[in-house]
This record gives sequence, C-alpha cells and structure tokens, in this order.
Amino acid sequence: MEERKRFYVVTEKAIPEVLIKVVSAKKLLDSGRAVSVQEATEAVGISRSSFYKYKDSIFPFHDSTKGTTITLSVLMDDEPGLLSDVLKTVADFRANILTIHQSIPINGVASLTISVQVSNETGDVSEMIDEMSARNGVQSVKILGKEQG
Repeated sequence: MEERKRFYVVTEKAIPEVLIKVVSAKKLLDSGRAVSVQEATEAVGISRSSFYKYKDSIFPFHDSTKGTTITLSVLMDDEPGLLSDVLKTVADFRANILTIHQSIPINGVASLTISVQVSNETGDVSEMIDEMSARNGVQSVKILGKEQG
C-alpha cells in the first residue's frame, strides 16, 4: 500500500541543519555552480547519502506554491494607508488577490485574512511574506493554508 504524503509548513529555525544544507546543495546544482552531487555536498558540508536520503523530501516553500492559492492571516495596527501598503506588496510580487477580509479594529489592531493566487510570474512567496512583515504597523503574517489551483 502506498504511503500517504503529509506536508507541513515550518519556519527555517525549526528545521535540522542537515535539511537546510540539502536545500543549499540542490540550489548549487540547479544554478550550475556545482556540476555534481559530490561537488555540491562537499561545498555545503554534508554526505552524499544525506543528500540522497532527503533530496525529495525538502524544498523551499516558494517552489511548492506555483499554481496555488495561499491564505494569509495578517495582524496590523489600525493606521491609515497600511492596508494599501500590504496589498501593494502582494501586487509588487505579481500575485493575484482573490479575497480580502478585514475585521473591525479592536484596541487599535485589525485582523486581515487575504487569499492570494500564486502564478509562475509571482516572485518568492517567502520574500513577499518577509516584506509584508517588515512594514511598520504589521504585527504578524502567518500562512493559514495552501490549496492547489
């Protein structure tokens, strides 16, 4: 019987170093900066067996988002223009906004739920989230879900 795959979204700090190094080795190979698995694994400091064990099990989040809908939860201060700035970030990364729901601010904080369609033209979703999070007045940005399109 085929084993059912389960996927998790975790932050980088929760991932063992060996898995981060596997991703780095894959990037070296994909970019052509390493021409063999041996060269890539030596460059990042892991064994070839570790690379082969995990190479099909880990990938950057943005690689898995093309053609999907991502739902984000954003907590932000109730400030004029801040919603517009957050939405502009999504537009700058060439993602398509499908739905927006902003709650009535309570104690000066509003909750925003936004569904975004990711296409091949969309930039790195992780960078988009980081840019949204870095805006003054944005308290947090979390991924609520991901749905294949």
